[in-house]
Amino acid sequence: MPRPSILNSIERKFILLVGDLLIISASLNLLINHAIDKEFVSTTLKVFVFAFGILVFLGLSYILDFYNLEKVAKRRYIVSLSIFIAAFYVFLVFIFAVFFFDVSFWRIPLLSFLLLTPIEVGLWRLFFGNMFRIIPTTKNVLYIYDKFSADSVKNETNAINGYDINTFYKVRLTYSIDHNTLVNKSFFLSAAEKIDTIIVNIKDYERLTKDLENMIVSSILNGKEVISYMSFYESTYEALPLTSHNESYYEILQLRNRKIRYLQTIFTFCINFVLSVFVGTIFLLVTPFVWFCNLFFNRGPLFYTQKRVGKYGKEFKIYKFRSMVVDAEKSGAKMASKNDMRVTPFGKVLRMFRIDEIPQIISVIKGNMQFIGPRPERKIFVDELNQITPFYNVRHIIKPGITGWAQVKFKYGENLDDSIKKLEYDLYYIKNRSITLDLRIIFKTITTVLFSRGV
Repeated sequence: MPRPSILNSIERKFILLVGDLLIISASLNLLINHAIDKEFVSTTLKVFVFAFGILVFLGLSYILDFYNLEKVAKRRYIVSLSIFIAAFYVFLVFIFAVFFFDVSFWRIPLLSFLLLTPIEVGLWRLFFGNMFRIIPTTKNVLYIYDKFSADSVKNETNAINGYDINTFYKVRLTYSIDHNTLVNKSFFLSAAEKIDTIIVNIKDYERLTKDLENMIVSSILNGKEVISYMSFYESTYEALPLTSHNESYYEILQLRNRKIRYLQTIFTFCINFVLSVFVGTIFLLVTPFVWFCNLFFNRGPLFYTQKRVGKYGKEFKIYKFRSMVVDAEKSGAKMASKNDMRVTPFGKVLRMFRIDEIPQIISVIKGNMQFIGPRPERKIFVDELNQITPFYNVRHIIKPGITGWAQVKFKYGENLDDSIKKLEYDLYYIKNRSITLDLRIIFKTITTVLFSRGV
C-alpha cells in the first residue's frame, strides 16, 4: 500500500500563509466595509488600508519568525505569539486609518475587528499545528553515497536528520555504490515501500549501476523526491556544505560573478547611501555619550582600530568603539567569545545593543566596506583558515559588510571551527546574492538589534 503524500516544509508554510491571509483579508474587509463610517469610505482608503494591513502583517511575521514550523508545533508558544502579532497588526492598521484618513467608526464592528482577529489567527494556527500531528510530516530518506563520502556519512546523515532544526527528513537506509555491488529486488522493494526521498551524494554519476539508475527513475515516476545532497543542504540550511567532498567544487565556484547585475548594483549603492546617512547621524549623536561614559566606566581610548582583510585580500583599517580592556591582546591574537573576560562592563552594554559596531560607518564611507557582506576577518586568522579549507579566500571577491547572511544566521564566531561554519553562509550569500536576500538580511539585522540576540 503506497504511503500518503507528505507535504514538505515549503508546502506547509504556504498552507499556513494562505490561512493567515484569508483571515487577515476578512478582517480588513470587516474594518473597511463595516467598521468605518460609510461616508469616509473611498477607493483610495480601501486600497491603502488593505495594502498597509497586508504589508504590516507580512513584515511583522517575517521579523518575528512567524513561519518557523518548529515554533508552530509548540502550542502555548504559537498561540501567544499569534495573538501578540495579530493584536499589534490590528492596532497599527487602526492607527493608520485614523491618522491618515481621519475616519470615524461604528463601535461594534470596530471591536469585532480589534478583538476577533487575534483570536481567529491563534485558533487557526492551533488547528494547523494539531493537523500535522495526525498527518505524516517526516520524509523517509534513502541516502546514496560513494567512497569519497564514506568518511563523512555520519555527519551528512546527521545534517539530513537535522543538526539543530527539524528538517522533516529522516535517513532510514544508506547505500554505498562502492560496497553494495548491485541493487537486488528485495532492496528495491524495501526502498520503494519505506522511502519518500532519495538523496544522492556521489562524485561521478556515470558510476551508477543500471539497476540503481532504473530504481531512481522508477522512484521519480512513482512520485518520489530525488535530489542531490548539495541541493538538500542549500535549500534546508541556506548555506553550502564544505564537508561534502563531491559537488562542492562545482557548486561553490558557480558564484554568478560572470556578469554585472545592474539592479543589484543600484540597490547596493542606494542601501549604502541611505544607511550611511542614517547610521552616520546616529554615530555623531552617540559618540559624545560613549566618550563621557568611557571616562568613568571604560577608561582608555574611545576607538579600537585594527587591520582586517577586505576585497581581493587587501587589508584596511576598521574602527569600533572599544569594548575590551586596553591590553586585551597582550598575550597574542585571540577571537572574541560569548563570555569573554576581556570585555568591560560598559563594553557589554555596547555589544548588547551593537553600539560598538557603529563606527564601522567610517570604513563604509571610505569605500572599504559596505553594509551587507561577509564579516571582515584579521589576516592572522585568514591565513590559518586558508590552510584548513581552500574556499576561504572566495569570500573576498566582494567587499566585507557590517552585517551579512552569516552574521544573522549563525552565532558570533568564537573559534576557527565557527569561522568555517560561517563560511558556508558567506558562500551561500555570494552565490545567491539578490535584492530579496539583502532585504531579508536587513530585516533579520533589525530583529537581532531589537532583541539583543547573539554576542
